[in-house]
Amino acid sequence: MRIVSLVPNATEILFALGAGDLVVGVSHECDFPPEVEGLPQLTGSALTPDLGASAIDRAVGSQLASGESLYTLDEERIEALEPTLIITQTLCPVCAVSTAQVNGAVAPLGIYPEVISLDPNTLEDVFGDIHRVATALGLTDEAASVTRGLQSRIEAVRRIVAGRASPRVVALEWLDPPFIAGHWIPEMIAIAGGDDALARPGDASRKASWKLVGEADPDILIAMPCGFDRQGSIDQLERIAGAPGWSKLRAVGAGRVHAVDANGCFSRPGPRLVDGIETLARCFHES
Repeated sequence: MRIVSLVPNATEILFALGAGDLVVGVSHECDFPPEVEGLPQLTGSALTPDLGASAIDRAVGSQLASGESLYTLDEERIEALEPTLIITQTLCPVCAVSTAQVNGAVAPLGIYPEVISLDPNTLEDVFGDIHRVATALGLTDEAASVTRGLQSRIEAVRRIVAGRASPRVVALEWLDPPFIAGHWIPEMIAIAGGDDALARPGDASRKASWKLVGEADPDILIAMPCGFDRQGSIDQLERIAGAPGWSKLRAVGAGRVHAVDANGCFSRPGPRLVDGIETLARCFHES
C-alpha cells in the first residue's frame, strides 16, 4: 500500500491509525504530526502569496468564478510515486485539491489508484471517515480504538459543562469579510456548553456581515480564520478591530473574544477536533 494524502485531515487520520509509514506523499498544507516533515509535497497554492484577508477573499472568489482551482497538483511526481490509494476531498474547493481535479490529473498517467474522498459535514461524519480510511487499510481494530478514545474525551467534556449556563456564541471562520463557521463547528460549540447564535449543526459556512454579528450580540466571539494557527488568528483579529460596530459588541466589551488555532483544532475534520472542543469548553467556562 502506497498512500498519497492530499488533505491534512486525511494525513492526521492516517497517522492516528498507525499507518503513517504507508504515506508516500502529502499536500503542502499537511504539517501534522511532525513526522510528515520531509515527505514529498504534491500540491501548491495558485494564489499570490502574502495577501491580506480581504484580498484573499476577493482572489478566491475570482479564481473560483473563472473555474480555475486554487491549487496546483504535481502530476509527474504523483506518477513517479505510484500510489495505490489517493485521499482527497470535494466538500470545500477553497480548502484543498478536489476529487475532480485529482481524477482529471491521474486519468492520463497510466496509474490506477483507488481514490477516496472525505467530505464530512458533522462530527459523526468525521468519525465515519476514520472508519472508512481504516477499512480500506484493514485497520478496523485501530479505528475502533482511536474513536473510543476520542468519544471518551468528548463525554468527559459533556460531564464537566453539564448544568452550567450556556453562553451565546458566534464562531467566525473568516474575519474580513466575516464568515459564519458551519458544518461540525456548531456541534463542537454545543458539546462544549455553548449556544451557537448563528449556525446549526451541518449548516454550510456562509458569508455574513458585521451588522448580522452585531444583531446576534454574542456573549463570546471565537475567531478561527481558516488557514491560520492561534498566532495568525490573533494577527487577523488585530486587523479588523476597527470594523463597523466592533467596539459595541458585548463580547468585545467583556473581553471575551478568543483567537484559536483554526488549522490545528477546527478547520480540519480529523481527530484534533476533540482538542478544539476542549479548547472551547475552557473559553466558555473560564471561571
